[in-house]
Amino acid sequence: MTASLLSISGLSAVSDREGGMPILRDVSLSLERGEVRGLVGESGAGKSTIAKALLGILPRTVRVTGGTVQFEGRDLLTMPARELRDIMGAQISLIPQDPQTALNPGRRIEAQLTDGLRLRRGLSSREAHARALKLLEEVQIRDPQRVLHAFPHELSGGMRQRVLIAAAFALEPKLVVADEPTTALDVTVQKQILRLIRDMQKVHGTAVIFVTHDLGVVAQICDSVTLLYAGKVIEAGATADVLQNPKHAYTKALMAAGPRYDRPDAGLEPVPQAVFEQLRAEIGIR
Repeated sequence: MTASLLSISGLSAVSDREGGMPILRDVSLSLERGEVRGLVGESGAGKSTIAKALLGILPRTVRVTGGTVQFEGRDLLTMPARELRDIMGAQISLIPQDPQTALNPGRRIEAQLTDGLRLRRGLSSREAHARALKLLEEVQIRDPQRVLHAFPHELSGGMRQRVLIAAAFALEPKLVVADEPTTALDVTVQKQILRLIRDMQKVHGTAVIFVTHDLGVVAQICDSVTLLYAGKVIEAGATADVLQNPKHAYTKALMAAGPRYDRPDAGLEPVPQAVFEQLRAEIGIR
């Protein structure tokens, strides 16, 4: 039996800034090759902390107190820094949340796409240029030659996000972490970007961890989902199973709280206080 691409087991972490407050509580999940798994939850649920832990970019104020994050059988948390640097970008890459701040405003798009190709893959300038051009075509950017010579401020938000998607897939990684990549975009562009990420994932056979607070996004793009609250896994499974037949009261309440396209005049139902009280009791929060 082939081992999972990514296996997180018993991951726990605390915030030293908050006096040792737990922010991840015994989190376990796995990701198979080519799978898209959503990490979903409200702000502070711990989804971005999990993503940062596997990317090796946890802030100094966050301290891992237990567990492992194994990528192809090797624990990223205990791996020597030099080996971790070799993996990040080449085998694990990131689509960041804000395309406005993720790109260097003083460098042309071509330089930002080709640096990794030349340094990590040893491509010549001509080869890297051709590869960057092909990547922009894959993410459906019109006139990619012009975009390569542009600065980030000359592009729209949607185009900048497409550039970041191209950069994430440039080195043919085995895993892409998408950290709420549609948050800063309008609804129409969001839909295009979601479809693009899914298309790129299928073409390249890449596994994706998709961080989001939106169950609607999970339904569109994810094969499986892990629902978090206060750093604890509340429910997990295949997306269709969890969304169509939720087991936990919190999942059911979240589903009821969202807008329904088939009932546009129906009011939104807030998550009942009793559900939060149940969650706190289960997790041990006073």
